[in-house]
Amino acid sequence: MNNIMKRLISAFLLALSFVLPLHAALAADSVEAPEARARAFYSWFIAHDTDQSYPLNLPAIDEYVAAKTVGRLREDYARGGPPGGVDYFLKVQDYDGKAWLEQIDARPATMLGEVAVVPVTFGATHPTSVLVFMRLVDGIWKITKIDDTDDYR
Repeated sequence: MNNIMKRLISAFLLALSFVLPLHAALAADSVEAPEARARAFYSWFIAHDTDQSYPLNLPAIDEYVAAKTVGRLREDYARGGPPGGVDYFLKVQDYDGKAWLEQIDARPATMLGEVAVVPVTFGATHPTSVLVFMRLVDGIWKITKIDDTDDYR
């Protein structure tokens, strides 16, 4: 009986050694790419950016933006509006929401350690670009910072 039990345990451990790496690989493949998350965020953000509401005040922002970033931005906005007088996520004061919704181009991410940097361009007539910095938070790419591509002022 002991011999049979040892063989069963050995066979189980051997099978487990094949299954666990496969499961981890499948789980890693199920994480939505940072480019897709950036595109999804901007589709949501632009659609909800109206004079009546600002997406930073909506609970759904937490699906796309890291909690620490949301908290700091809410503090900044409460003290006097957007940093630098432009929308933090778009880096502009005014834009054509309809045109930008039709033209959101998220380029392939560049990985810097655990941070994905995704260049995103909006609009076709007068394109505007930003760099979206993202980290994996509980298996979801979330925005931690946005920067513009303008020259230093």
